[in-house]
Amino acid sequence: MNNYKNSDYALNKKSDGIVYKFADGSTYTLTLADYLSHNPRKTEADFSALKALSDADYLERDRSGYRQTWKDVSIHRLEGTTDCAAPSLEDVVIEQPEQNARRKLRRELGQQALDTLTEVQRRRYLMHNFSGLTTQQIAVKEGITQQAVSKSLLAAKNKIMQFMVNG
Repeated sequence: MNNYKNSDYALNKKSDGIVYKFADGSTYTLTLADYLSHNPRKTEADFSALKALSDADYLERDRSGYRQTWKDVSIHRLEGTTDCAAPSLEDVVIEQPEQNARRKLRRELGQQALDTLTEVQRRRYLMHNFSGLTTQQIAVKEGITQQAVSKSLLAAKNKIMQFMVNG
């Protein structure tokens, strides 16, 4: 992010309100008071959520611009790509519920897959895949051989794969 202090992101982030910057360089700041007076059913929490979304949008646009300025790519190679611009704020807001639903479904499937494991397999699988412990570290921690841990992890992996295939 070149010249951060003068970026649109910094301007919006440092402001108490939401800053709108127009093509001619002029700006307008939407304050909490203005927002609440024009939206009587909204709350301060609604404004804070909108402000956070605005900050995230400015940051993504700033990063996108930075990434693009450092690329040396022929314009013809960019045809059909979606990496050329930051998504619009409207697209982000519209897609967010779908993304949340997909995340929730993945969490539920992951939990169901873990539920197919024995307690020992589950414990070792979580230590290995989520805590980052090696099979040797798990073996030392549990006072067993590394081979026993490896067999347990392989059985856990196979059960999870079987669950994913069969549902």
